[in-house]
Amino acid sequence: MAGLLVVSITLAVTIGSADIGALDVWRSIGAHLGLDRLGLDSSPLSTLRDGIVWELRLPRVLTAAGVGAALAICGAVMQTLTRNPLAEPYLLGLSSGASVGAVLVLVLGVGWFGLPVAAFAGALLALAATLALANRRGELPPTRTVLAGLAVSYLCSAATSFIIFWSATGDSYRGILSWLLGSLGGAAWNDVAVVVLAVAVIGTALLSRSRTLDAFAFGDGTASTLGIDVNRTRWTLLILVALLTGAAVAVSGAIGFVGLMVPHGVRLVVGAAHRRVLPLAALTGASFMIWADTIARTLFDPRELPVGVVTAFLGAPVFAVLLRRRRVGQ
Repeated sequence: MAGLLVVSITLAVTIGSADIGALDVWRSIGAHLGLDRLGLDSSPLSTLRDGIVWELRLPRVLTAAGVGAALAICGAVMQTLTRNPLAEPYLLGLSSGASVGAVLVLVLGVGWFGLPVAAFAGALLALAATLALANRRGELPPTRTVLAGLAVSYLCSAATSFIIFWSATGDSYRGILSWLLGSLGGAAWNDVAVVVLAVAVIGTALLSRSRTLDAFAFGDGTASTLGIDVNRTRWTLLILVALLTGAAVAVSGAIGFVGLMVPHGVRLVVGAAHRRVLPLAALTGASFMIWADTIARTLFDPRELPVGVVTAFLGAPVFAVLLRRRRVGQ
């Protein structure tokens, strides 16, 4: 999967109206990493072609990879914590909260530099509201947490609709709709830094809890008998998931189905052990998101689809299959 990810990154950067080859991609990367000074790059790219690779396509592809990895990891953890195979990263109302912050920025015209910050802040406020509503004497029962997340999500969605109806005018509708459906069109290197750093730090922290997540898969009672502080651990894991999801939503908008589909696909291949599921879900989610975004930007070129539309078209049939499997299993 790591090899497939490298190949996906390389090929996705070459796809577009400008004629860019795979070797051109690595020449550009090598030049910016200083390898040309070591005599390893004998044929540097022109300024225009280097700009297309380094400034336009590569940041977008790497952001897509980071977002896909983040959502896949969070989906796997949420499905285990709630013991619900239909759980996804947005179950705590994070995407709806981020949408409120983002729409406020877009409507007020603060500028794109404030959009990720506002979206992340909105996601954290939604998380705080969900956990406060679900908290019962210091405990976070899975069913109560899910219902609290749904309540906060509906409330934030209503707030978003009200803001759009009351304040949006002219071309602002297009920008708002693009963000709400998920888009990586404006990705830059600062977005790459945010989401990749979040995946590296928080993803590693979640991977270190693999054995704990294995215990949670059998229920709170089993986890408790194995010496795990169930309430404290669930609080910690939910906060980590929320931070990672918030970082992804802040740079890409709300992209659905990735956190639902990818963990199930990985489990079908490698089993349920989280020490295998989490890293493989991250790599698979990264490759999947790269190709979903590539389809979104090239299928109707020069028009571009929001990537959330592509993932929804791919995810809806998978969602139906999961529902059928669940019904047959019952």
